[in-house]
Amino acid sequence: MKPYQVCLLAILAGAGAPAFAAGDLLNQGRQLLGAPAPASPAASSSASSLSDTQVIGGLKDALKVGAERTVKRLGAPGGYLDDTSIHIPLPGSLAKLKGPLTMAGAGNTLGDLENRMNRGAEAAAPKALEILADAVTKMSLSDAKGILNGPQDAATQYFKNSSSDAIAKAFKPIVEQTLAEVGAVKALQTLSYRAAPLGGLGGFDLTEYATAKAMDGLFHYIAKEEGAIRANPAARSTDLLKQVFAK
Repeated sequence: MKPYQVCLLAILAGAGAPAFAAGDLLNQGRQLLGAPAPASPAASSSASSLSDTQVIGGLKDALKVGAERTVKRLGAPGGYLDDTSIHIPLPGSLAKLKGPLTMAGAGNTLGDLENRMNRGAEAAAPKALEILADAVTKMSLSDAKGILNGPQDAATQYFKNSSSDAIAKAFKPIVEQTLAEVGAVKALQTLSYRAAPLGGLGGFDLTEYATAKAMDGLFHYIAKEEGAIRANPAARSTDLLKQVFAK
């Protein structure tokens, strides 16, 4: 059994020999990736029946499970709108004008803009799943070791680095269409005109803003799922995951 395999079981399962605290296991795992060292009997026993392919397959399963849960959550009605952690607010350039514009009769328009940004993000969320799954499929052994030897959000950072451009490209037209269908873009132009005496909106791009915020919400929950899979046995939903992360 190679050292990084034992590291995988110890770090992600959070369950090596009972004599070690979680922090000790993490440090031990990092040392194992850097230089071979004797593995604990408990870790060796739980890993002994697994091949390299199975161990890396378990990590990929974990990431796929996290991505699927995240996309399902965000793509549901209210996935963004009703979640205070990722709700997309009015951009600062509009929020600071909310009072004066409400007095001018534009308050409802601002509310509709905010709702539609969130609805657009919900409509776009399912497009992320195929992109994230493709990133998992393309993950190399070196990528996997980097995730195991990295911080608690290392897999999330891998997704950001490998998938952000493609996700933004997939999200933007859906967000743009959602805003355009209800006249949100036209309303923003009207607001820009009304706001001119108050300093204007500076050519603000509502679609770019909403797309970026939608992606922030996506990666926020991917990180949450990654943390759960690392620490919580109940979050491991496939047979291979249970085998790889067995105590």
